[in-house]
Amino acid sequence: MAEIRPLRPTHPLESREPALAELARELDGALVIEVEDVGLATNLRLDPEGPAREVVSAVLGAALPTRPNTWTATEDGEIVWLGPDEWLVTSRQSRPHAGEESLRPLLTGHGGSAVDVSSQRVALRVRGALARELLAFGCSLDLHPAEFPAGRCAQTTIGLVGVVLVALGHGDDYLVHVRPSFAGHLTDWLLDAASELRPVAPSR
Repeated sequence: MAEIRPLRPTHPLESREPALAELARELDGALVIEVEDVGLATNLRLDPEGPAREVVSAVLGAALPTRPNTWTATEDGEIVWLGPDEWLVTSRQSRPHAGEESLRPLLTGHGGSAVDVSSQRVALRVRGALARELLAFGCSLDLHPAEFPAGRCAQTTIGLVGVVLVALGHGDDYLVHVRPSFAGHLTDWLLDAASELRPVAPSR
């Protein structure tokens, strides 16, 4: 009897990575779109005025942002404001302290919740001198640094796909969180829109 091997899980954007790499080469690094590794993603709900906030912040190593549409950096991820009592906590190293099992006990008796949403998130890193111009093709937000500087975030749409957009701290550098079922469509849209930014070959 033939050996039955378990299927290898594939990333929803694995087939698009060659096209993304080619785009970066064509534009000489002026536009780079990469699949960002997010080991853990946890949806956190708690009373921002309650006692659990300080305990959770201490465990995460960074304060929960309370100003709307802002985020704070942790050692290996972000805490992204989603609402007055809701945050998205990410970790690239799959650190246990950022996960549901570690955060949930801290909320006992405080009416909060921590839910693992790692399988519901795919992250794209869009960076380079042309990054803001590319995103502006399909995003209604004003992404000028004066209006959307590093440290800001927003739940918005890009190419009609719902995303969480995070402005990182390195110039035109953005993190785009999208649901896996829409990740392929969004990436295809970005690649298509980027064709407008590719250099035009000289006519003979």
